[in-house]
Amino acid sequence: MPDSTATGPDKRDYLSRPIIGVGAVVWHGNDVLLIRRGKSPNKGQWSLPGGAQDLGETLHDAVRREVFEETGITISEPVLIDTVDLITRDITGRVQYHYTLIDFLAEASETVLSAGGDAADARWVSQDDLANYHLWDKTIVMIERARDLRERPLGLPSF
Repeated sequence: MPDSTATGPDKRDYLSRPIIGVGAVVWHGNDVLLIRRGKSPNKGQWSLPGGAQDLGETLHDAVRREVFEETGITISEPVLIDTVDLITRDITGRVQYHYTLIDFLAEASETVLSAGGDAADARWVSQDDLANYHLWDKTIVMIERARDLRERPLGLPSF
């Protein structure tokens, strides 16, 4: 949630502290769930489902809510993959945006998607087709880490 110290035209820029966001690498079989962003930042680009954590909400509840809002599906218990900081500075060097993104791995038992919330589209994408979606390099890293976690003997429970 943006704080009241935002000074820029967009309520998420020039804040006094980072915004915490969650993302999910959701699998169904060998397919990964992607959404096309319907709003700024990065409107029109493909990404993992996710968004900002609400005040009073746990990280696990936030990731479940964001996946449901953007795709209409429920997910298994999220498992932490990693974190990444996205920091953008303006031409003077001042921090304009700072997001701390916490990504989780989850499985889906449902396959029917319904894009909503901040997502203009949602689809299951095979690993072989991911290159066609021009994903952020850090998103690709998270998907690879999630794949590695799934392949461990102590991976996620299956549905």
